[in-house]
Amino acid sequence: MASTKEILNRINSIQDTMKITRAMYMMSSMKLRKAKEKLAETEPFFIGTQKGLAENLAHFPDIRHIYFDNRIEDDHETIKRRGFVVFTGDKGMAGAYNHNAIKMALERISGMTKDEYKLFVVGETGRVFFTNNGYNVDENFKFSSNNPSMHRARIMSEYLIDLYNREELDRIDIIYTKMLNSVTEETCVERLLPLKTHKFIVEQAKEIEADTEGTSKAAKEMKEGVKHVHSINSYELEAIQHGGDSWFPFYPSLKTVLEKLVHNHFTAFMYGALVECSASEENARMMAMQAATDNAEAILHELSIEYNRVRQAQITQEITEVIGGAKALKKKKRR
Repeated sequence: MASTKEILNRINSIQDTMKITRAMYMMSSMKLRKAKEKLAETEPFFIGTQKGLAENLAHFPDIRHIYFDNRIEDDHETIKRRGFVVFTGDKGMAGAYNHNAIKMALERISGMTKDEYKLFVVGETGRVFFTNNGYNVDENFKFSSNNPSMHRARIMSEYLIDLYNREELDRIDIIYTKMLNSVTEETCVERLLPLKTHKFIVEQAKEIEADTEGTSKAAKEMKEGVKHVHSINSYELEAIQHGGDSWFPFYPSLKTVLEKLVHNHFTAFMYGALVECSASEENARMMAMQAATDNAEAILHELSIEYNRVRQAQITQEITEVIGGAKALKKKKRR
């Protein structure tokens, strides 16, 4: 059985740890509130870029471009060089947040050789893990996950799109964590390039139809545009691909407009992922610190009971020794 001094040392140590966990909980809750505000401010821009791209693609779904998944050149490629953008945190103590993102990335690259993939890791925790374990990590891609900003998202997007344009990458996927609510988080994988043209149009049309602000007309026009493009001949389609048609003129050209929209969509998605991951990380850390504080309180309760039991045993032992000594002295005097 431990002595009272040892138990007191443990109690003091746990109490000091509780001060840290409570402080981290408060800091995470404050950062989470700021991240949620940023996320709410980001959503209109993100939704706007998606709708703008979808509305244009609805009229020209068969356009062939490096940013879309219907190029003939892509069909003849046997090896796809895939890039994975993995979002992790810069530090631990966030529950399973970093572990889930790393696990998802490992599942995606399992069975691939180093020539078939490249990892672009955001956050020091994931970068250290993949680098130390010998995975193919882009050493020039070093970005923090703290304090997300549009400037950082734009730099990341330009770097990745440049690699894609130079055909060093044939596909770019993003692995990030989305906070569904204050308790549940989900690790997601999204394909950013090349865009799935028809799937993108259908999803956006459904979202517009479900809008409660009377925008079902936009969805109807989107569907009509898809039907119109499927009915035109190859000559008209070629004219559309080079700059528009009599219904929808583009300046300076359709290619330039779509490229700009794709760039904006890519940047918006990267920034949205940064903000989502920041909120998810702080939420996970907040829950982890709350759980740690609760466990510490439970341990303190058990230690206090053990301390009282040991102290009571010591007091009983001391009383017994005093009584025994008094009896011994009394017997000695009688002799």
